[in-house]
Amino acid sequence: MTKQYNLLKFGVAAIAVLTLTLFVGWWQVDGPGAAQSKSNPTFSLVSMDFKLNNHKGQEVGPDSLIGKASMVFFGFTHCPDICPTTLSDISSWLDALGDKAEKLNVVFITVDPIRDTTKAMAEYVSFFHPAIEGWTGSEQQIASATADFRVSYEKVAIDSDDYTMNHTSNVLLFDLNGNLSGTIDYHETKATAVPKIQRALQ
Repeated sequence: MTKQYNLLKFGVAAIAVLTLTLFVGWWQVDGPGAAQSKSNPTFSLVSMDFKLNNHKGQEVGPDSLIGKASMVFFGFTHCPDICPTTLSDISSWLDALGDKAEKLNVVFITVDPIRDTTKAMAEYVSFFHPAIEGWTGSEQQIASATADFRVSYEKVAIDSDDYTMNHTSNVLLFDLNGNLSGTIDYHETKATAVPKIQRALQ
């Protein structure tokens, strides 16, 4: 009986320690005790110098984003799943923000400039939230922009007549001063994505 009692006490103590450990981890990472994001000062919009065009034909660059919080996503209009899914998610997040969405720049930058002309981008973004802008440019300009934002992309042949693009799928968040605030992963839930956007808006 004493042996069983000691085992029971040990089990209860182990569960208590595990529970406390998990709680402390949550508190420090996702809870109220989470440290504020300390962006690498060299990874900011201020340090970038890319030049592109938005889907209205206007020239844009880093200065177009500074002054408001920004959400930036890279993809392409022929993308079969990741891009339309993420843009639909972004539209849902913007709806959840309500009037606060007006204080946010939301940009979809192509990694497929050969097919994604200004006209193609304008048509594509029209299927999503009206706050989303489509940005494109020459192959050299896109290469410069992706280097500035530290995202990757690669052209992959499907057959002799067609290709697709592999690319970074995270959404990048910047505060109003242009500093990286955080990222939102592909398929991240609205419950965690919206608070990240709200922190960028602060």
